[in-house]
Amino acid sequence: MNLLRSAIQSNISLRTIKPINGLPFLLRESPRRFSTETEQPPPPPPPPADDSSSIDPFLQTPNDGLVYAKLYGCSKNTLNKDILNMLEGCKLTPDDVRVHYTRNFFPLAMLVQFPSRQAFYNAFKMLSKKGGLYKMEKVNRSDWESFVPYNGKTVLLQGIPVNALIDDVERFLAGCEYDSSSVQLIPRPSMKFAMVRFPSQTLAMNAFLTKNRGFCLNSQISVRVLQ
Repeated sequence: MNLLRSAIQSNISLRTIKPINGLPFLLRESPRRFSTETEQPPPPPPPPADDSSSIDPFLQTPNDGLVYAKLYGCSKNTLNKDILNMLEGCKLTPDDVRVHYTRNFFPLAMLVQFPSRQAFYNAFKMLSKKGGLYKMEKVNRSDWESFVPYNGKTVLLQGIPVNALIDDVERFLAGCEYDSSSVQLIPRPSMKFAMVRFPSQTLAMNAFLTKNRGFCLNSQISVRVLQ
């Protein structure tokens, strides 16, 4: 009987231990799965650093907006259309070119208004291919606005005698079609300049062709068309 009782107790012990070792997989998982807190997704990766500030603004992607520049290396005989032809492909119009004149109306530089930074950059590359004959620098809008656009419609008369009057200038321009209210005398120490506005570039050029080297009060007059 003792042997039978021992065998029964041994069998019960084995049955009791077996289920413990065979606990369901879910019950043997980490206790954190029973947490009532909602797991947060991992934070997104930081955006790539914006290094545009380290790029030369001149080389950055072109954007919209007007860009102004001064062009050096032009002669006193350079016309607006010469600049347009030289910078062909930069989308310039005659109104986009002005001349920076000195006090005595000597052309110092050409002012150019570009429709975009890309047009300015294209012009810079085109001028670089010309072997340094021309120099261009970026300027502010105030520089552009500080010079009057003559647009080839204003004629400058140089060598007017000091004692000459507007009536003398009008007699000199006899036969030309111009705006009489625009005649302006500009005194200088030994002579005077006269500026006259014409209705069109064609009429201004006609005055240059017919009146250049003419005489006003026995003084020979030099006629120029201002750009």
